[in-house]
Amino acid sequence: MSKIPAKAIKPRFNNRFSRQIAPHVNRELKLAQRAERAGKNRQAFQHLENAHVLGQASTYWHVKAHWQMLQWAARQRQLSEFIGQVIRVFGAATKTVWGLVPQGNTGGANISPFATLPINPRLQQLIHAAKQSSARQSSSARAGH
Repeated sequence: MSKIPAKAIKPRFNNRFSRQIAPHVNRELKLAQRAERAGKNRQAFQHLENAHVLGQASTYWHVKAHWQMLQWAARQRQLSEFIGQVIRVFGAATKTVWGLVPQGNTGGANISPFATLPINPRLQQLIHAAKQSSARQSSSARAGH
């Protein structure tokens, strides 16, 4: 039996990224809530998809986005979406920490959970800024500043 290098199985914890991306994910979640209250259910789900794309590098935000999608599916009585989200909540909870998420995937049951998709430029800019900021904080912490 061959050994798997320890580096290959090392979990990735993105606490700094999670904090940096939080306001943007929360904004999309709030916009989703408002849209659904206004009866704009498709628009609400699009905001949930945006929250998913923004937060999928963070286990916390990734799971939260799928949980919100699951709840949305239950309220809309969309069985296929509901079942898809049950599977995705489990996947997000167990795979994100290992970096096993396809970039840009919008998270809905209408998309393969393994599909990589192009990221909306606005969302990409927010993700990049959050990663840059968290990298700067990380390097400052290592330098003892």
